[in-house]
Amino acid sequence: MAKDINVNSIEWCDLIFEGKNKDYGAYELRKHSARRHLTAYFVIIGCVILAMVLPAFIRFLTPVKTQEKMVTVTELSDLKMDLPEVKEENKIVAVNVPPPPTLKTTIKFTAPVIKKDEEVREEDEIKTQDEVNQAKAAISVADVKGNDEENGKDIADLEDHKLIVASEDEVFQVVEQAPEYPGGMAALMKWISKEIKYPAIAQEMNIEGKVIVQFVIGRDGAVRDVQVLRTVDPTLDKEAVRVVKAMRKWIPGRQRGEPVSVRFTLPITFRLQ
Repeated sequence: MAKDINVNSIEWCDLIFEGKNKDYGAYELRKHSARRHLTAYFVIIGCVILAMVLPAFIRFLTPVKTQEKMVTVTELSDLKMDLPEVKEENKIVAVNVPPPPTLKTTIKFTAPVIKKDEEVREEDEIKTQDEVNQAKAAISVADVKGNDEENGKDIADLEDHKLIVASEDEVFQVVEQAPEYPGGMAALMKWISKEIKYPAIAQEMNIEGKVIVQFVIGRDGAVRDVQVLRTVDPTLDKEAVRVVKAMRKWIPGRQRGEPVSVRFTLPITFRLQ
């Protein structure tokens, strides 16, 4: 029987306040308590739903500002940097080497020495033609042909005439014909902008700057010995070195018409917009 009683019903409230003063105020509060509880319940539920939906709604209405990456390559003509001064001994100076002197035809004559018979040794005696023919000997003759001009030189006088050979491992700073990327600097800047990846950590920390990379372009045009001259951040330095190492072969530089190894400096700018 007790389970069927609704303590929030008006009948139960009238039963409780039967014979009592209903104008006191407690009767009215008890009579409408169920309605107040229901209203409070819906208000709480509404506040919870609003707290969950409101942040998502605000994010939906507010456009997200995305950071765009931009990598620029500064042309060498616009680059102003303090490069180490080339030492005097490393400078290449064109020297007009005079042509080798003209050789004249020369026959060297050795004057005979007259000695007494007792001073002549057996091995120094002149052999007869038959003895020479029977001897097993190899004779080598080197002919030097010239033009017998008056100012000609004997080959014996050319003791200081040497052949100069350039070192294959020599790396030049300045050459007559500079190395060139296939397609020129415009093609190089376009390729770097396409291939480089702005490190995510650097983007989150808003790290920008110019990394200056130096490398050697070999006689075959291959890039080697890549190093960072001016650092900004380890992540940006590593990415700049990675892209430089991935370059295709260059057109090598030339000195006196021969391909040579040349040291090259390239600035790469990382910028967020």
